[in-house]
Amino acid sequence: MARHFKLTADGGSRGNPGPAGYGAVVTENGKIVAELFDVIGVATNNVAEYSGLLAGLSHIHQLDQDATVEVAMDSKLVVEQMSGRWQIKHADMRDLAKQCRDAHTPSLVTYSWIPRDENSHADRLANKALDGGSEHKPVAVIQQNYLTDRLRSDEVPTFIYFIRHGETILTPTRKFSGTGSLDPELMQEGLDQAELVAKEAVKLGAEILIASPLQRTRQTAEAISRTTGLEIIFDDAWFELSFGSWDGKSIEDVKAEDPDAYQAWLNSTSYAPGGGESYDEASVRIEEALEKLVAEYPGKKIIIVTHNGVIKTVVKLAMGAPAEAVFHVDASPCSISSISIWPSDGLRAVRSVNERGHLR
Repeated sequence: MARHFKLTADGGSRGNPGPAGYGAVVTENGKIVAELFDVIGVATNNVAEYSGLLAGLSHIHQLDQDATVEVAMDSKLVVEQMSGRWQIKHADMRDLAKQCRDAHTPSLVTYSWIPRDENSHADRLANKALDGGSEHKPVAVIQQNYLTDRLRSDEVPTFIYFIRHGETILTPTRKFSGTGSLDPELMQEGLDQAELVAKEAVKLGAEILIASPLQRTRQTAEAISRTTGLEIIFDDAWFELSFGSWDGKSIEDVKAEDPDAYQAWLNSTSYAPGGGESYDEASVRIEEALEKLVAEYPGKKIIIVTHNGVIKTVVKLAMGAPAEAVFHVDASPCSISSISIWPSDGLRAVRSVNERGHLR
């Protein structure tokens, strides 16, 4: 009788790109059969995660060529691509996926996504590989050299332009404006800003227009659609953070009502204000949205009309900055921020933040 294994795998890059390693845990009937980990040189997170999967499937194939395998990973990209739900349009990523399919009969393998904290064992092994690996150059040097090489390469990255919506009645006083029932429309100032950024959007040469479905982003996207001729694709993934009971209140209001809660929000990106969404929770959502975007539109130019909290998080993710970096970025109404992502390995580069020249 064929055996049944569970495989959890992970990979990480210290610098993305930087020194990279993977970890994989193979279990049978709840007992650990193998712990696999190794360094793979300089690579990105995506490559490291695929490497962990490949190592695990290859080991299981050696144990039993007819075994069924239940794979669980916290990489939405790998899970969705290997499950066949996301297309793999880039040749290098297709090659990684093919190696994994060739490692063990695909019909015997199922894939599921798990939260990061449920994949801690494989993550520890990946870090163990890196901690015990050979001496490396400083991450900053590796990042710079790797990015320079990518800029010189022939691969066309995916260009993503993030446009914040125009002003609403809540914007000038910097009141919390999330996904609550208020859902404010643009004021006249915001409508004027939308027309100005729409004229600028024509120059970007974008092929895809995506927007958060909230009223303020919808109205801004409609102005851009009129000037570019692009059809709007509405996607909940680009919603603003939910601020729960704080929605519509000013910072002064929140501090007066519950100063401890406000301080907790400032102290930790894991704190969810008023029963809403924390920056850490939003980061997971936005990370998945970025991965899906590049998988579906490799090498394209994309405009996304979204919100301040989302743009702050995107910049933080693209730079590989610590979680608290979101508190040190701001996107003004109808500003443009942009990043590049290379589809073959997921490398990200910030191009601009809070461009406002078109509004002057």
